[in-house]
Amino acid sequence: MTMTPDSEKLFLGLCDFVAGAATEDAIPALGLPEVAFAGRSNVGKSSLLNALTNRKALARTSSHPGRTQQLNFFNLADTLMLVDLPGYGYAKASKDKVKDWSKLTLRYLRGRVQLRRVCLLIDSRHEVKKIDVEYMDVFDEAAVSYTLVLTKCDKLGPTQLAAKKAEYETLARKHPAAIGDVIATSSETGLGISELRAALAALA
Repeated sequence: MTMTPDSEKLFLGLCDFVAGAATEDAIPALGLPEVAFAGRSNVGKSSLLNALTNRKALARTSSHPGRTQQLNFFNLADTLMLVDLPGYGYAKASKDKVKDWSKLTLRYLRGRVQLRRVCLLIDSRHEVKKIDVEYMDVFDEAAVSYTLVLTKCDKLGPTQLAAKKAEYETLARKHPAAIGDVIATSSETGLGISELRAALAALA
């Protein structure tokens, strides 16, 4: 997939933080079509959001995983809402806090009629994690369409990356709610950013 002028204009235009929701009552009312970004706490969600929108600090990055503790909503040119979901699998957070984050995220995913797609981010450097597959199962059961997005792909050589992408494409075919091709990305080099922009712009 190549980047179209429309997707370039969209992602390089205005993008503003509009709301942070730590409770279900704080989730904004129905509005623009939404794309959510999910993944383990250290997978690079904030870096990918910044790369997609060509900004350095749209989403806060940190050396300490687990800092995103709420649903963060970003208005992209009054056309698409980007939603940064709390990272999962962060062992150092309290069990009660993790439980609260999980409940909030799952309620959002299952009840959001304008949610067009979830980008499920996977760290390309690691083997398939049980927790990632568990979330894929949750999306399948809730009929929430999602696309697998590999992150940190600049850390792999071409042969390694091709093998890793094939591995996840095989996994995706086993899950009914997984949509589209697996997209390999790097926030450092820009790999796959144009492809992902085009895929998401088509959902607006």
